[in-house]
Amino acid sequence: MHISLDGFVAGPNGELNWAKVDEELFDYVGKRISGGDTALYGRTTYQMMESYWPTAGDAPDASKHDVEHSKWYKNAHKIVLSKTLNEADLTNTTIISNNIADRINEIKQQDGEDILLFGSPTATHALIEQNLIDGYWLFLNPTILGQGIPLFADSKDKTNLKLLSTRQFDSGVIELNYVVDRE
Repeated sequence: MHISLDGFVAGPNGELNWAKVDEELFDYVGKRISGGDTALYGRTTYQMMESYWPTAGDAPDASKHDVEHSKWYKNAHKIVLSKTLNEADLTNTTIISNNIADRINEIKQQDGEDILLFGSPTATHALIEQNLIDGYWLFLNPTILGQGIPLFADSKDKTNLKLLSTRQFDSGVIELNYVVDRE
């Protein structure tokens, strides 16, 4: 998830035009997620992804990133937190509309790789509130937004994190990879 230096994951209207992305970052993220098999989204982010990624790799001028991520996206199982979407019409997608903690914990117990949460501030807030996030993979952007949608909105409990790794990109973005320290 991209985050500004002052802790916002999107501008006041959900805009992400401040997030720095380039081929170096795309390649790095592509390698990291290629081992994953499950993506989790909120409804808004899912609909945005679903409108682009299934066919993005088919375009004649598709970038390497578009081809690779489109292929990954089509194969990944998608989990969507939504009270309005209907699962019957969706391929390789599970909708969770209630009992979020129970449903997510059931999925965590199944065979498979990490569940990767993409964007989706509202879904992230719901998962944080129910202590369902095991780690944070953040891309700290050298930008101060001043206002927007915070990553940690209304966090009530202290959460200790253990730093697993960092990486600096030429763009000035810094990857911070943390695991939740439950001890």
